[in-house]
Amino acid sequence: MNALKRYINSFLLFELLRGLMLTGRHLFARKITVQYPEERTPMSPRFRGLHALRRYPNGEERCIACKLCEAICPALAITIESEQRADGTRRTTRYDLDLTKCIFCGFCEEACPVDSIVETHVIDYHGEQRGDLVYSKDRLLAVGDKYEKLIAAARAADAKYR
Repeated sequence: MNALKRYINSFLLFELLRGLMLTGRHLFARKITVQYPEERTPMSPRFRGLHALRRYPNGEERCIACKLCEAICPALAITIESEQRADGTRRTTRYDLDLTKCIFCGFCEEACPVDSIVETHVIDYHGEQRGDLVYSKDRLLAVGDKYEKLIAAARAADAKYR
């Protein structure tokens, strides 16, 4: 009986008709199109975008060159070189982040003991060449300086839910 039923369904193209009915239902429905630069869709508070290096309120960079972010990065996108300063503290001389390798997993942010490297909610960045997406220490600090208020507000909201 099942074989006969399958034969009749395949002969009458039942699956094809069901698919065409589904297409017909959505064909005349109102389209949902977002005009991106002018309109924005809601963003999750857990969204991870452009990276930034933060500074302390006195202007000193937070990174202590512990290299935990470099060690934990699964994509090997972070390169750090450091040296010891005259006062005995370690600071980075080179901090490069290759966004073409980065998978935006957030491990670097979680591993940082001083909350130096963060992923912002910034999605509006691009590179026209491959080298444009390799962010150096100066460029990451500039991003952090530019978006510090946004980063601090996101951190405060995140701390409220922990």
